[in-house]
Amino acid sequence: MVEEVKLLKTWSSPFGLRPIWVLKLKCIQYESIDEDLSNKSALLLQLNPIYKKIPVLVYNGKPISESLVILEYLDQTWTQNPIMPQHPLEKARQRFWAKFNDEKLLPSIWSVFTKEGKQREEAMEELVENLKLAEEELQGKRFFRGDKIGVADLAFGWLANLMSVFKQVTGFKVIDGRFLLLSTWI
Repeated sequence: MVEEVKLLKTWSSPFGLRPIWVLKLKCIQYESIDEDLSNKSALLLQLNPIYKKIPVLVYNGKPISESLVILEYLDQTWTQNPIMPQHPLEKARQRFWAKFNDEKLLPSIWSVFTKEGKQREEAMEELVENLKLAEEELQGKRFFRGDKIGVADLAFGWLANLMSVFKQVTGFKVIDGRFLLLSTWI
């Protein structure tokens, strides 16, 4: 049976980039389907009727939604170039930092983009505190997983794409001398 892999995504979504990176790391052939999020396709709504958002991986006609869920599915289905460690504690740490990124870091950077005045200053302080925590986790390591790229690295991957835009829009340079490990990681 020929495996059929499709990915519904949009070019601008950090969540859509994650599965692309894993598909490439694992050398998996796939069809890329770009979605217009302002005019969602019938296919997207059919494949992800609950959240109605990207990314959606379709494997042999079966949809899988949510970027971190997709990453784990890809890792368990194609075992070459694993992105999750074998040890349960290390797996849990990877999941923790990926969740930290999604629930703390991304919302704090979004707040800096969308707030003004005093609220933006407070959001910037929260962002810096979150980045300090990520910086501490990288101590003595090349990647969040150690010497190999892991789920946490893929979750944080948007930093590399967004930092130059962030400075242009907000006037703040976030990844500076305070975050040498994050700067090297990027």
